[in-house]
Amino acid sequence: MFKIHEFSSVSGELSSVWLELDRERDVLAVASDEGSWPLPHGALRAVLARFGAPFDSSARISEIARLELGNGEVVRHVRHLAGYDVIARDYVVYESADGEALCALAATVSAALLYLGRAAQG
Repeated sequence: MFKIHEFSSVSGELSSVWLELDRERDVLAVASDEGSWPLPHGALRAVLARFGAPFDSSARISEIARLELGNGEVVRHVRHLAGYDVIARDYVVYESADGEALCALAATVSAALLYLGRAAQG
């Protein structure tokens, strides 16, 4: 599992959001403490295209984790501390062989993927 976000739940406990790659079924799923939901094909790319911006490869980041999706697609969890921030922020970076790398705040990506995963299940 690939953790993309962690937050404090209503109860005050830490909750996490993960991406899971099921290579047998060739499906990407989003998971939380509440369950796991397969994502529609292309959902990750669509979310980053909608909410993301081009990734600045010269930005000073710390790579937290990396997941190879296959077909030249890679998703990374990175942390960036801008000069004006006090606390570093977590981002999801999506890279594909046929396009530029895109990044968006991990909180935004995880919320959108959870919504899409739950909606796809009905």
